[in-house]
Amino acid sequence: MNQITVQKIQAFEESLYLNEKSKATVSKYLQAVRKLAEYLHGEELTKTRLLEYREILQSRVKAQTVNGALTSINAFLEFCGWQDCKIKLLKVQRKAFLDETRELSEAEYKQLLAAAQAKGNERLYLVMLTICGTGIRVSELQYITVEAAKTGRAEIYMKGKNRTVLLQKELRGRLLKYTKELGIDNGHIFRTRSGRPLDRTNICHDMKKLCASARVDSRKVFPHNLRHLFARSFYAIEKNLAHLADILGHSRIETTRIYVAVSAAAHEQILNKMKLIL
Repeated sequence: MNQITVQKIQAFEESLYLNEKSKATVSKYLQAVRKLAEYLHGEELTKTRLLEYREILQSRVKAQTVNGALTSINAFLEFCGWQDCKIKLLKVQRKAFLDETRELSEAEYKQLLAAAQAKGNERLYLVMLTICGTGIRVSELQYITVEAAKTGRAEIYMKGKNRTVLLQKELRGRLLKYTKELGIDNGHIFRTRSGRPLDRTNICHDMKKLCASARVDSRKVFPHNLRHLFARSFYAIEKNLAHLADILGHSRIETTRIYVAVSAAAHEQILNKMKLIL
């Protein structure tokens, strides 16, 4: 009987950690499976029930959100050996242009930097500078160490993959000046008072506090948008999607394409230049 139990979910959680999934990924997978279990109320899981569940999700949330949940659920089914219950994801056409209300512009990024400096928050200023200047994930900040700042190369190991991230000379100088002032001789640079690496929650909270003084819409302000800005800026100079995918640590170029989508305004400018509306 294909029944989702607490024991099966716990075993799945252990397997995710053994497969070196990040904490955020593990949390996302478990949440999706637990919500499915709530829907089933202890009844047997069948492909028919899962198809019904997909329809319910589709009526409530966006297609991308549905697919995120289904990806997590299918991973659980694979773990349990219930492959016959797996269902397909929804087909979603890639957007031709990005939503400007959600993407951070270069001007807004500079406003956030200025606000952080005005508040005397050097750590947050350098965190934003580092993410946007390298394109790393916020979870990869732990690999920005004193040693990396000295050599100019951060060796990042995430999701079972290794990649080298270059640190610009000017960024290295600022990071080393910061560590010298705080007496940080080795290890990760961005840390809490207790010495632990900063996490996503710390950084998001601090960035949101800048929104009012920086005059930037809070919907645009979170660490991952700095990574998006890096990707768009890099691609504007070097039109090499495969190279950018390697820099960002993407396994699939399709993912990178999302990062470099142009804005609706830029798309309209292209249409106007075509001069086909006579």
